Amino acid sequence: MKFVKLYFMLIAVLLSGYSSCSKEESAEQQEEVEIEQPENDNTPIEEPAEDESIHVTTGSELLAAIAEAKAGDSIVVHGGTYALTSRIDVESSGTELQMIILMAAPDEERPVFDYSAMSENASNQGMILDADFWHIKGIDFYNAGDNGMKIQGNNNLIEFCTFSECSDTGLQLDSGASNNTILNCDSFFNADSSVENADGFACKLTAGSNNKFIGCRAWQNLDDGWDGYLRGSDDIHTYYENCWAINNGYLKDNSVSGGDGNGFKTGGSDDKTLKHNATYTNCLAVGNIADGFDHNSNRGMVTIYNCSANDNGKNYNFSNNNILTGLIIKNCVSLGNMGSTNATEKDTSSNSWMNGLTAKETDFLSIETAQLLAARKADGSLPDIDFMHLTAGSNLIDKGVDVGLPFNGSAPDRGAFEFED
Repeated sequence: MKFVKLYFMLIAVLLSGYSSCSKEESAEQQEEVEIEQPENDNTPIEEPAEDESIHVTTGSELLAAIAEAKAGDSIVVHGGTYALTSRIDVESSGTELQMIILMAAPDEERPVFDYSAMSENASNQGMILDADFWHIKGIDFYNAGDNGMKIQGNNNLIEFCTFSECSDTGLQLDSGASNNTILNCDSFFNADSSVENADGFACKLTAGSNNKFIGCRAWQNLDDGWDGYLRGSDDIHTYYENCWAINNGYLKDNSVSGGDGNGFKTGGSDDKTLKHNATYTNCLAVGNIADGFDHNSNRGMVTIYNCSANDNGKNYNFSNNNILTGLIIKNCVSLGNMGSTNATEKDTSSNSWMNGLTAKETDFLSIETAQLLAARKADGSLPDIDFMHLTAGSNLIDKGVDVGLPFNGSAPDRGAFEFED
């Protein structure tokens, strides 16, 4: 049971802190996880406990297991397609040390929650997670009549899942959802008939604060890769680390969607007064029809460290209309149409368009976009790529400033990826 306790403590640490914090903060978090050492008292070693997981192979078993779940339960979903005709409502919560786990069976084909029988309707989400402390891993949510998943609870971890061909945003955080972590997930080919709502991911409308996206990808969604538009919430903060927004504003068949087509839409609101504070580190915005990093009347504070943007309508677009309160951009790269960087208070330095430097295609090993959509590794992490990795002769190497992120050499490089010999 010591190992079970340690597992939940480690998950709690991940949910409680943003992974791109300073080295000192990371060390403090690590010190909080105390590993109990076995005592040398000649006590007989306990035999491993029998598998107490709940195994499901059919839709009815799945729905029953979720409905009856309690803190500490582990539900293992075996591979195959689960044809579902109605929304799954998740309402029972785990605890910080006893999360409820819903995960794909290891070493099997991925389970697909297939909602193709659903019609497009604002109530036809694939799953509403209105509960706390769930860990959902390795599930494909496909063709829901609205969101693939809508999160309304707190302190949940969604890992290595996909959300595709849904009739609204693939995964949306709303209704006060806070302190959730979306880790190594993909959202793509989502499109709605109204031609305005289907994003890859969204932390928007009435969402809470301190939600995090880490290692996620959004591509070819009708509207935006990420949407932070607010209607009700104000002065919240969302974090993005190592996330890639690719070719949004195009449909699955590569035709132009008619949606907004931004990579990362930082915020916005009906009355153009609400503040959605956002921090982006080591993110990529590539080939989006409109903006790579988009203002959209957000009145909050936006921080962008070591990000790269290529071949968007405008790579960075922060206008003078309904201007941001504050904007920090450091160590970033723009290849293509730069755009504009305006804010009431602005701190932009050591970027590729400043100090006499200009990013060129020859600075990079590759700018071939297709590799960004390669399969993930077995553990769910992003594929190894050379896209926008710096060549040995690039003048962008060691030309950044220290913003608290790890770096090689005498100073940070400019862009999302540090040069490695």
